[in-house]
Amino acid sequence: MIRVVVAEDSLTVRELLVSILESDPEILVVGQAKHGEEAVELAKRLRPDLITMDIHMPVMDGFEATKEIMVEAPTPILIVSSSASRREVELSLNALRVGALMVVAKPDNPLSERFDGRRNRFLSMVKAMSQVKVVRRWAPGRRRVPAPRPRADVRRPIRVVAVGASTGGPAALQHILRDLPGDFPVPILVVQHIAPDFVAGLAEWLAASCALHVRVATDGELLRSHTVYLAPDDRHLGVGDGARARVSAGPPVGGFRPSATYLFESAARAYGAGVAALILTGMGSDGVEGLRAVRAAGGQVVAQDEATSVVYGMPREAAEAQLADVVLSIDEVASWLTDLVTGGDDVRANPGR
Repeated sequence: MIRVVVAEDSLTVRELLVSILESDPEILVVGQAKHGEEAVELAKRLRPDLITMDIHMPVMDGFEATKEIMVEAPTPILIVSSSASRREVELSLNALRVGALMVVAKPDNPLSERFDGRRNRFLSMVKAMSQVKVVRRWAPGRRRVPAPRPRADVRRPIRVVAVGASTGGPAALQHILRDLPGDFPVPILVVQHIAPDFVAGLAEWLAASCALHVRVATDGELLRSHTVYLAPDDRHLGVGDGARARVSAGPPVGGFRPSATYLFESAARAYGAGVAALILTGMGSDGVEGLRAVRAAGGQVVAQDEATSVVYGMPREAAEAQLADVVLSIDEVASWLTDLVTGGDDVRANPGR
């Protein structure tokens, strides 16, 4: 039985969430919180398997509650968001940064056409996230010792970096992009699995913490250096002719749209050995088949390590399939990519510059 605490200030929404959760025989709601302080108290007293967390609540909001729970009583937390306002997105993404696992959309009114789809996705995420082993986050004031800077074994010029990420990805992306130089000389294309309507807010959130330009990709735009391109909502991102972005409404790949496999295969076709593919934290195996294409084309593959992955699914699949040239902690990725890209003899001849 999966024991869940529901934190939500609206009685109507809270009752809907409880009803949805308890419609599944594998789930039991053991506590309900009307605000963040109550959620923290229930987390410490009940030790649930998962907490569904609203962001906007009185007394203590969902971000502060998440931060305190991850210090006092580490618990898998699923952020349940009702809107994609700039403030809501910022708080939700900051909650991911301090330890929450994923953002999902609140189920619609039961009379809505989207209700069944969101209900089913919500239940599947609750079941999956309840199995994640979270770790204690230290209170502010403790500094991590920087990891040793690895040196990339540069064998060829890199012309594009392609990234696939899912659960835990926003915080991992922020960490990497923050440490990359503002003059990073090739474009970076990113597929991040995230709740609908959150991609634009994710782009703003990432841009605020790094020196690179971050934007949601548009079909046909020229891919430029110093710029990060995110796959739009429910669209694949790839590379078309002339180093231009390809945004596609094609069929899902392995159940995903956007798909990291689509991105990696497209980048391998366009750039061949000039691709550096990065597979980050996430559940499942999206991206692994695409990495085969990158390796076949002579590109480089980097996988995040288990110790720093929130969910060691996608990178583990890549490592076990022997597709990763190197496995790195999140602290090592930016310096590795910088060495890899700037070490190529004619990297600045990249046509997308």
